[in-house]
Amino acid sequence: MQYTIHAKTHNKWDNTLPPIMSITDGDIITVETKEASDEQVTPTSTPQDLAKLDFSKIHPLTGPIEIKGAEPGDVIEIEFLEFKHKGWGWTGVIPGFGFLADEQYTAPIDLQGPALKIWKVDEKYAYAKFGDLNVKVPISPFPGVIGTALPYRGKLSTIPPRENGGNMDIKHLTVGTKLYLPVFVKGGLLSIGDTHLAQGDGEVCGTAIEAPMEVTMKVKLLKNIGLTQPIFITKKVKEIESNEYIAYPGIDSNLWNAAKKAIKGIISILAKYMSPVEAYILASVAVNLRISEVVDVPNWIVTAYLPKDIFETEIEIF
Repeated sequence: MQYTIHAKTHNKWDNTLPPIMSITDGDIITVETKEASDEQVTPTSTPQDLAKLDFSKIHPLTGPIEIKGAEPGDVIEIEFLEFKHKGWGWTGVIPGFGFLADEQYTAPIDLQGPALKIWKVDEKYAYAKFGDLNVKVPISPFPGVIGTALPYRGKLSTIPPRENGGNMDIKHLTVGTKLYLPVFVKGGLLSIGDTHLAQGDGEVCGTAIEAPMEVTMKVKLLKNIGLTQPIFITKKVKEIESNEYIAYPGIDSNLWNAAKKAIKGIISILAKYMSPVEAYILASVAVNLRISEVVDVPNWIVTAYLPKDIFETEIEIF
């Protein structure tokens, strides 16, 4: 059977929530999702709207959805079939939030926000202006948050990823991917939201291109698997690969600091063309953080890869 599920949402992991709908093994569902702010950010919003963001509304998740016959020890297979966007999205720096939120900056290097970009979106790209540069980022939509109910009681934050999946922010969870989630309670109780149009690996400022969507997926029930955390099978996604990158290695004996050095290096390159906070936003959307080297102690290398294809004009590193 095929069903459409409208955005009746919650924003805490709570295994006592009643399901908003029940489906069976093999059903195809189209789920309406809200963007991450629960409509606090709109196409006409300004940076000041981020400054007064109510975090108690963050991550509205459509669900929970019961899968009939699901029992603890089973697995829910989710195959992503289609994502439909609404023509817009947003990325922002929220004060006190993000990878560099604890860094102290003074003018003109200020990354603390609030700062906001509203993107216009067609079927292939998201468009926005950064400084004097026109930027177009290939879209490859995916859910930032998707998960089953947890095995323990309580109203738990959706911010950290957990054994049920949750806020994984993995951009490869897109069309063609099969995601496997463990079942911890009867019915599984699947929820989905925080849908993204594009994101760099790392999502460094804490937001991707956040956007409301309709997500179509096929749901199957696999009995008696005993999975204890998510796993997925994915294919190469050409939309998120670039022909050429500017790459900045961050080198440090601490992995966290190595990643910060890599991101700040990319920001320093982009800051010749736009404000530093705009560079921070763009890094969250388009820059991929990769662990390049872990074996040569005492130092780690984390490399930040900036795709050059997103710019209409040539970007120089010196």
